[in-house]
Amino acid sequence: MKYRRLGKTGLMVSEIGFGAEWMERHSADECKAVLERAEELGINILDCWMCEPNVRTSLGRALEGRRERWYIQGHIGSTWQGGQYVRTRDVEKCKEAFDDLLTRLQTDYIDLGMIHFIDSESDWDAAMNGPFLDYVKQLKAAGTIRHIGMSTHNPVMAQRAVEHGLVEMLLFSINPAFDMHPATDNLDTYFAVEDYQANLGGIDPQRAELYRLCEQSDVGITVMKPYAGGRLFDEKRSPFGAAFTPVQCIHYCLTRPAVAAVMAGYDTPEHVEQAVAYETASDKEKDYASVLAHAPKHTFGQGECTYCGHCRPCPVNIDIAMVNKYYDLASMQPDVPATVRAHYEALERHADECVGCKGCESRCPFGVKIAERMVKTAQLFQK
Repeated sequence: MKYRRLGKTGLMVSEIGFGAEWMERHSADECKAVLERAEELGINILDCWMCEPNVRTSLGRALEGRRERWYIQGHIGSTWQGGQYVRTRDVEKCKEAFDDLLTRLQTDYIDLGMIHFIDSESDWDAAMNGPFLDYVKQLKAAGTIRHIGMSTHNPVMAQRAVEHGLVEMLLFSINPAFDMHPATDNLDTYFAVEDYQANLGGIDPQRAELYRLCEQSDVGITVMKPYAGGRLFDEKRSPFGAAFTPVQCIHYCLTRPAVAAVMAGYDTPEHVEQAVAYETASDKEKDYASVLAHAPKHTFGQGECTYCGHCRPCPVNIDIAMVNKYYDLASMQPDVPATVRAHYEALERHADECVGCKGCESRCPFGVKIAERMVKTAQLFQK
């Protein structure tokens, strides 16, 4: 298992995580079996947004004796009222639900206290301009939560959070289909295939800008919905008309700037193994780019680098995908940010070492003019 730094939190999290939502439909023993297999394979970050009491109790029992081996994302604002989930900013209801989370997980702290589910302007105003935010800050001051995060599906709200400065990391929905969809506060549209007919054709600019801003601001991202609820596994339900594997979906997410961990969902220990197979997968097995480029219904934006690594190998060992990523991060600002420059300079090989052979271009599924970008990158970082 590889581990990545989760932005300014400084936590070293496994790049494959455990999104525990599916555990709601399983017994305590089944939950424990999945968590134990995840731990055996090196997973150390768990998301529990669910308010349903039984799943919290099952997770708490599974974590008994191993709490310190896990980083937990626990959500503030996800409550259980009248036998059902209710998202609220009522502080008393939030406090009751968060205390319940601590009790059932058998812990006195949560590593990542998540401001739960901010997808609209009204969500933002209710959470960030009133007593709810004061409660979150009190939890942080008391050490009950170690870091403040936020969950959202909307890149506009995510960018608002990054610019606000309080939020240290995001739980954000990422997969190849969602990335092409314009910002919306209606999550259902992300799962409606017909809504993609006019939109697929490249990463939505707001989402691309969000990833760059997170990278520059050192706000780490953990990923929810990497499989689009399993739709991407089925060519009949996939908006591309082509099926992806778990490994391909995970690789797509991990090539986005600022992403530290993919919170995949599991029903069984075997599902955990399928996700962790990413760690030993070949480049061919990770290759999502060919699927996107040759999908029967839609194609990705031509000339747009997705950092997929298809361009390798380079005769002078330039990490072309990373050079392209840092070029994109730097070129959106009037001046190259110091953090981006430092990352670029830390690379073993740089753009000015490109020999212009264009072998990489012959392998690129999206027709990126890589040699030309290498020249631009060298010029940009020489300033």
